[in-house]
Amino acid sequence: MTSTLASSLAVEFAYWQTSIFKLAMAFVAVLIPAGGTVYLYLFKMVSFMQSRLGPMEAGPYGSLQLLAEVGKSAQKEDIVPHKADFFVFKAAPYVVLLSTFLLVLVVPFGPDAVFADYDTGIFFALAVSSISVIGILMAGWASASKYSLLGGLRAAGQLIAYELPLVLAVVGVVIQAGTLNMQGIVSAQIDGEIFGWGAIGNPFILTQIVGFFIFMVAVQAELTQVPFDMPIAESELVSGYMTEYSGFRFLMFFIGEFATANIFAFLAAVLFLGGWGIPPFVADLLFADGNYSNWMNLVGPLVMATKMLGLTFIVYWVRFTYPRFREDQLQKFAWKFLIPLALANIAATGLLKVVL
Repeated sequence: MTSTLASSLAVEFAYWQTSIFKLAMAFVAVLIPAGGTVYLYLFKMVSFMQSRLGPMEAGPYGSLQLLAEVGKSAQKEDIVPHKADFFVFKAAPYVVLLSTFLLVLVVPFGPDAVFADYDTGIFFALAVSSISVIGILMAGWASASKYSLLGGLRAAGQLIAYELPLVLAVVGVVIQAGTLNMQGIVSAQIDGEIFGWGAIGNPFILTQIVGFFIFMVAVQAELTQVPFDMPIAESELVSGYMTEYSGFRFLMFFIGEFATANIFAFLAAVLFLGGWGIPPFVADLLFADGNYSNWMNLVGPLVMATKMLGLTFIVYWVRFTYPRFREDQLQKFAWKFLIPLALANIAATGLLKVVL
């Protein structure tokens, strides 16, 4: 990403300047989409779905409500329970946020617009996504609250159960693309063909629709969103592992939840919707001068943002549509349905890969 900017300006950046630039862009890639989707979907779309207006007082049409919420949380006292483990209690929100920022590192937003282009990028993404489980367990145990401990244990059991179908859903994509590199997966979809026809490439959602379904369900569970919100069930556990948190640390959990929803949507866009790419016939019309790669470094982030908004819409739609699973139903759904289905999808993909 920085090398592209440097080449276009004919200047060279020092390592520390590159690092600061990447850090700033990572904050933009995580926080701006999180704030945008919270306002667009959580405040407004859901309100319209439920025949109400939502926040209207802070700013025009409630557009500054999120800033008001942040300001309110920042002013609140940071309370630590008397019997809590002070260091672990305070560190837990940072561990959860760390997972989100590490996830965005390998998401490509254009041919060169990527923070870290690893050969095993998708493996890295799936590995660091599990770090949030540690933060949640830390919060539940360190709070010295039975509600929080139960919420943390539920979260750990749920996230471990749904981590397996999440990984298995990606295996089908990796088999079809023949690479673990995120840019390679995008290129396989852009340059691919469907029965010899390459006008739209080969977006894997067409051939991996089962994997896409499993991935999105597993993401919903990883985010502890309804109907998989047993770890924070208000009717049973007050707010689960976050019960004892207040002020800015509670806000950090809030940011981590919704920012991670966007990052997982970016990952789903890369894996199943062709990432930053556009259909080849559209690219031929728009970029006939051969500057496709340069232009897509600018257009690619907009394409990714559009796909992310569509996928997060599904997450929020499901969240406010279905009732909560019981704990036994939640576990059975993962172990007895999603995992066997994912294994069958892998077997079918491998067979077709060999035959075709």
